[in-house]
Amino acid sequence: MKNISLYCLSLKYYNVINKLPSYIKPLGLGNYNYPHYWLSEQKGESIIELNKYYGQYTGIYWIWKNLLKDKNEDDWIGTCEYRKLWLNNLYTKKLKYTTKSLFSDLLKKNNEIFSNAEAVLVQPIEFKSEDINQQFKKVHKIDLIEDSKNFINEDEKEKFILFLKKNRLSAPPLFITKVKTFKKFCEHIFPILKKSYEYFMKRNLCHGYNLRLPACFMERYASYWFEANCKVKYLSHARLGGVMLSNKINKFINPIKIPFTLRMYPTIHKY
Repeated sequence: MKNISLYCLSLKYYNVINKLPSYIKPLGLGNYNYPHYWLSEQKGESIIELNKYYGQYTGIYWIWKNLLKDKNEDDWIGTCEYRKLWLNNLYTKKLKYTTKSLFSDLLKKNNEIFSNAEAVLVQPIEFKSEDINQQFKKVHKIDLIEDSKNFINEDEKEKFILFLKKNRLSAPPLFITKVKTFKKFCEHIFPILKKSYEYFMKRNLCHGYNLRLPACFMERYASYWFEANCKVKYLSHARLGGVMLSNKINKFINPIKIPFTLRMYPTIHKY
């Protein structure tokens, strides 16, 4: 049995998070009024003021600065989100019918993947007719191949550009790795994230749909970093819908424990 801690990043209180397995801890982001038993980036060392630009990465920063002191370097640590949960297997296609509940198929601490991986990422998105940079440019109107040269470290530029020309993307902030790798990841990415934020802000690009442009960039860069520096394995994930997230419904039942809920999963993206 592996020693693993997952932190469920959320911008709002959802009762269903309290009903997840005990190794998944709720971490409230931003200034929402969370229950006292939730972790919150409002306490401790944080960059909460950047949440609207950094998204979930302010939560990753908070974990890095506040939760690692008492953990063993070889313990496993990772993140999920209030609407995105790890599954215990990797699927090649969406399930159409099963009597199982989602809860029964959530990630188990004894999953064999932890024996032969240095990092676990979510199942990659596959772009059929465009590469990572082309998709980013279409959605955000930013050419990362050109713009990232202004804030990526010199020794990584060529490798990162080659990564952007691929058509498969496994985008953190969903990831699981060992504490020692988590530290290296954070030490490396946050200076780059800061540079990207300053670059985008100077050009008045962080507004409207692109308010979290630094976080969107970091999703691509973090995927590159893990694949360049770790032995990576993949697992599928589930995306919770409005019914499952409803606080009114979750006062009375736990929807993820009801049979047939797995018919909605896994979440597989192919464009």
